[in-house]
Amino acid sequence: MKSQNKSIVGIIMGSDSDWPTLKTATDICKQFSVPHEVHVVSAHRTPDDMAKYAKSAYKKGLKVIIAGAGGAAHLPGMIASQTPLPVIGVPIRTETLSGMDSLLSIVQMPGGVPVATVAIGAGKNAGLLAVEILAISNAKLMDKLIEYKRLLIAESRKKDISLNKEIKLSLK
Repeated sequence: MKSQNKSIVGIIMGSDSDWPTLKTATDICKQFSVPHEVHVVSAHRTPDDMAKYAKSAYKKGLKVIIAGAGGAAHLPGMIASQTPLPVIGVPIRTETLSGMDSLLSIVQMPGGVPVATVAIGAGKNAGLLAVEILAISNAKLMDKLIEYKRLLIAESRKKDISLNKEIKLSLK
């Protein structure tokens, strides 16, 4: 799954079962017209492919990598250890420990190997964080991001008004 433009965000996962969580990151990239690519790259099943991906990401033009992983959740950290790019880890919700194992594995990186980590299952926020990182040096993207946040504000205020109307009606 690759956009027509040269990808600047890499979205990777350890297994295709992680796709439902990471699809929301691709939805955000599409919404902001950010070229991206999606791959299954397992730290455990295809470690050579994972290393090749991490080591070549910068040279092929990627600027941010979003890496989702469940269970042992080594993918984000292993990618971060082999690339100079910012890596955003997405802990995948698991049946065993509801994603807490993934969260702790991703967030507890040793000094010198940072991985930005979003909440369990928060692919959308990973996409937004990637957009925010890219918008620092892209005025057009920053304008889109500011408008997006304005819409969030308007939506929240609308919900406040709606809820208060509902409460007032229920008190009558």
